[in-house]
Amino acid sequence: MQDEMNPDETVPTEGTGPEPAAEPAREPEQPQSRKAVWLAMGAVALALGLIWVAPGIDHVNESAPGATSADYPGEPEDAEAAGKPAKLDFTLKDMHGVDVHLESFKGKIILVNFWATWCGPCRAEIPSLVELQEQYKGDLVVLGLSVDDTAEKLLPYAAEFKMNYPVLVGNGREDVQEAFGPLFGIPVSVIIGRDGVIAKKHSGIATKEQIEREITPLL
Repeated sequence: MQDEMNPDETVPTEGTGPEPAAEPAREPEQPQSRKAVWLAMGAVALALGLIWVAPGIDHVNESAPGATSADYPGEPEDAEAAGKPAKLDFTLKDMHGVDVHLESFKGKIILVNFWATWCGPCRAEIPSLVELQEQYKGDLVVLGLSVDDTAEKLLPYAAEFKMNYPVLVGNGREDVQEAFGPLFGIPVSVIIGRDGVIAKKHSGIATKEQIEREITPLL
């Protein structure tokens, strides 16, 4: 005799089972600042559109430091910056949280390098800046001004690359970027003489030899 089915029992159907748990909602990613996105797009445009970027990156990656190459032209606005007084009345935090007054370096040759940890050409340029700072430490100060990185991100990066010069937090300091701008991408280096006047501005990667030629008359 067949067992009678309890009316309260249900017959399991093949392929059915408990409803899958819903995936937890993901927190939306924090958007980059408009300035960071703009600079990133500018860096990509420079890398794709200007002849001086591609050979510069390849050359420095292959043989930096100590690479040699012809000068790379920058933006037309770079030439217009030369001869103008540099705005040094800014105070920024370095990656250790210490106030750095740009005016305190007046009397030395100042190289302000606008960069970011996500920027490939900036990364390729760092060994040359480290060598220049060591070689001319009595006359030159390199200031690495990161345009959008936090201090927490800068600390391990600077340690990895043995950056021997002040690394400044430029995140949220569009006033400083505009004072030395316009910046159409990074890296950008501004060389300031002992008198506080801009001697040269570079948009894009520059070799150690190129920078050395430009600071030598200022020594």
